[in-house]
Amino acid sequence: MVQKLHDYLRESPSQTAGPYVHIGCTPNFTGIDIYGGDLGTSMKTGPVQGTEITIKGTVFDGMGAPLRDAMIEIWQPDAAGLFPSANETRGTPDPNFTGWGRSPGDMETGEFTFDTVKPGAVPYPDGRMQAPHITAWIVARGINIGLHTRIYFDDEQVANAADPVLSRIEHQNRVPTLLAKKEAAGLYRFDIHLQGPAETIFFDI
Repeated sequence: MVQKLHDYLRESPSQTAGPYVHIGCTPNFTGIDIYGGDLGTSMKTGPVQGTEITIKGTVFDGMGAPLRDAMIEIWQPDAAGLFPSANETRGTPDPNFTGWGRSPGDMETGEFTFDTVKPGAVPYPDGRMQAPHITAWIVARGINIGLHTRIYFDDEQVANAADPVLSRIEHQNRVPTLLAKKEAAGLYRFDIHLQGPAETIFFDI
């Protein structure tokens, strides 16, 4: 009798970010002085081009409670829509802007913060221009695979209406979950909801 492979090889447990994501990725935030500072804390290495902005937000679970152990990473182009990459062929990116940031959630409130610049528009693969946006990645204990989403801006109505990604979303009433809300000059709020009626749109990439 041939024994089927799945009869004796069981699936191993899925791995999550675990309770130590801050210690491993942002040790200085937890009080462990190492490397002279956490990677991704500052996205600006000198005077930058464009409009400087701050994005604040909180990751909420399905019950509406803030996650205090979440960590967010963002990637974005500079104010001219250029990426700080060796593969960037459209021009010379801002030399004082890294394009990448990492922020842990505050231990008390769960709030994350990024001091960055308003991104410029970048082309879609078919050549159409995308609305200014930032790519975000969320990890926390209990999340098996990091979640990807986008941060658009609610004061870019014309660009958002023509964006090739936003226009493909079947349920247009959920588009606002991808919009950072302008609260003051240079200050935006972008909360992330993992579940529930206001669940943020996540992308399978």
